[in-house]
Amino acid sequence: MEPPNGAYEPYKPSSPEFRAAADALRGMRQDLFQDAFAYRPLPRLSDDAPFVRRFSGRWREYATWTPHALITAAGLFAMLIASHSNYRGASVNLFLSLLALGPVLLTMVRPIGAFWLSMAATPVAAVVGSSWGDEWPWLPGSFVCHLIVLTIVALRTRPRTAAWMWVLTGVYGTAAEIFPAGNGGTFGSNTMQLLFVSAIFLLAVSLRHIRREARQEVTAQQTVTAHERSRRTLLEERTTIARELHDVVAHHMSVVAIQAEAAPYRVENPPPELEKAFATIRENAVAALTELRRVLGVVRAEDYEAPDAPQPTLADLDGLLANVRETGLNVDKTQTGAVRELPQGVELSAYRIVQEALSNTLRHAPGAAAKVEISYVLGGLGLRIVNDPPPEPSLVKPSPGAGHGITGMRERVTMLNGEMTAARTDEGGYEVTVFLPVAAAVTEGEA
Repeated sequence: MEPPNGAYEPYKPSSPEFRAAADALRGMRQDLFQDAFAYRPLPRLSDDAPFVRRFSGRWREYATWTPHALITAAGLFAMLIASHSNYRGASVNLFLSLLALGPVLLTMVRPIGAFWLSMAATPVAAVVGSSWGDEWPWLPGSFVCHLIVLTIVALRTRPRTAAWMWVLTGVYGTAAEIFPAGNGGTFGSNTMQLLFVSAIFLLAVSLRHIRREARQEVTAQQTVTAHERSRRTLLEERTTIARELHDVVAHHMSVVAIQAEAAPYRVENPPPELEKAFATIRENAVAALTELRRVLGVVRAEDYEAPDAPQPTLADLDGLLANVRETGLNVDKTQTGAVRELPQGVELSAYRIVQEALSNTLRHAPGAAAKVEISYVLGGLGLRIVNDPPPEPSLVKPSPGAGHGITGMRERVTMLNGEMTAARTDEGGYEVTVFLPVAAAVTEGEA
């Protein structure tokens, strides 16, 4: 049995035009009717505003009230126009002045309510104050008042709200022209003039809103991009450190495997339990080496080539300084304390930190002199790399660099539970100070 005609008509989807109209009316209801008289006080300017920063002391506090002062001045201007455009007596002029002043002042606390008050005050002012030959339906005071209210409310809301206010203003002006005041006078319409002038003002305000939103979006995107770039840089530096430490760890694991294999032959008639324990140690060391190579294959880049030479240590620092001097950097080395062999991870990290600090000097302070200080202390190793400010004038311009140097140094120091500071000196140069701790037991055993 088929349903009667039109039984499912309410369930049919509405047309796109109907949905667009419904959405538009819903937007107008949200912007101009819901909480129309809600309390939304106009905030003061912040102390960081460019205009406020020009003042000091008590004048700066006064400058934060600039928006309120400008709105008040605009209201007084509308009040002045209203009071000088009618000749029906002082009481009528006072009433018209208050009708022009009230909506403008109300924009500072209830912006949408100020628009409706201006719309309501306009016909009252037209009926009370219109005379022969006046413009209809906007008396001069109402004209200025409504234009100011539209502009301020548009500044305090958003472009969609401004558009709806402009449309409702046009609807009211058209209706008022159809049903003019019945006082027998002759009137000229000025609705088109108000719509034209207000459209220019509202367009300028809307463009300001759009520009500000675009600037905020760009700033937010730049913040996200900078965060992602910093995160990517950190991961790249950690990957580089992992690749470099591979050789150090692999060397130690190889030594463990070889010593575990040779240990039973150094004992005459070793018990089976000892031979089995050393065999287990060797198997675990070989398995660790295999897994280490697999991890290196994951973290290395496609164009990565394994180094032919072993990883550098502090013993190779003189060669590094010689290469740096050939590039034109005047660098001195100072060494204090009893020189001793440190763990290879500490030696490698110290070498890379000095290398990166000197590279930063070459990039950011070309022509400056640098100094490298190495201190062997009881609890570890201290490093200080400081450079002078670049000479003026300099034939070589500083290079901005990629910003990876400090990040890489900090990662190496953090990996070894060390401490690091990097800051400009009072003379205008740059100083990097690092302390890499070394366990006391290791220090005594290697001393």
